[in-house]
Amino acid sequence: MTDKTRRWGLTVPLDGIPLADQRSIIEELPDLGYSDVWSSEANVADAFTPLALASVWAPTLRLGTAIVPVYTRGPATLAMSAATLASAAPGRFVLGVGTSSNVIVEKWNSIPFDEPYKRARDTLRFLKSALAGEKVTEEYDTFTVDGFRAGMVADPAPPVLLAALRPGMLRLAGKEADGAIVNWLSADDVRTVAPYVHEGGDGKEIVARIFVLPGYDTDTARAMGRRMIAAYMNVPVYRAFHEFLGRSDEFAGMWRLWAEGDRKAALEAIPDHVVDELIVHGHPDACREHVERYVEAGVTTPAMLLVADGDPAPMIRALAPR
Repeated sequence: MTDKTRRWGLTVPLDGIPLADQRSIIEELPDLGYSDVWSSEANVADAFTPLALASVWAPTLRLGTAIVPVYTRGPATLAMSAATLASAAPGRFVLGVGTSSNVIVEKWNSIPFDEPYKRARDTLRFLKSALAGEKVTEEYDTFTVDGFRAGMVADPAPPVLLAALRPGMLRLAGKEADGAIVNWLSADDVRTVAPYVHEGGDGKEIVARIFVLPGYDTDTARAMGRRMIAAYMNVPVYRAFHEFLGRSDEFAGMWRLWAEGDRKAALEAIPDHVVDELIVHGHPDACREHVERYVEAGVTTPAMLLVADGDPAPMIRALAPR
């Protein structure tokens, strides 16, 4: 990258290395040109522990959650977790929250996935007050907080981003958060979603989790990509997202066959060009150039989720910004 102000992020924890053994490559990231590490929270690690480790291993990296579900932690617990990490790494932590999906919230955590838009909005409003150290007594539409005041207040308070897919949530991210976190979209799709975020004002951040499979041959990468795509695109929120993006016809065969139980045929029904748009793969130089297309389209922080064959360290070095 020629513009040194631009960010270049990586998803942690890294796949293929035990968490306790990731120190050496995390320590190396700033020298390679990486600016950020972003965690997630689904069925692997929690969102905060890998970032706490990274904050010590590489004290210049910016740390972000992409994302913490707004349902699976109570509002006060979420605020305390964010304030703790923001206090441990002053000015270097970004809290990304989102509704997640009915699978994670309902099927895995036995929590009703009710009124996701309102839950996200209410959580943003609560966090704005709680992270500022204010005492919160408020009846929100989706929860009530009675007399909470955080005993640890970070200075500065961390920015808060909202995971968003379709216009309503994208506008909410721009209006009531500091920006949006997006995923499972092509570089060209960024031009569709970014304007909704920027309706909320200038300076809004857009973080994109980008799935990167470097070094595989095309057939292998596409086969892996099809499995990844099918796992997400049959979840209602992601299906609706790609209907909004205009991929109803391209995914129609996959959706029909998946519903009929023919998983093999469903995977085969995903067109090659759709895989190539949604999954970055090929030679590391080509992967880097593809990720740069997201930045050119309006992503302020690419957060690559690397799927490597074996030890990911060589590919992390190969994908470092030039």
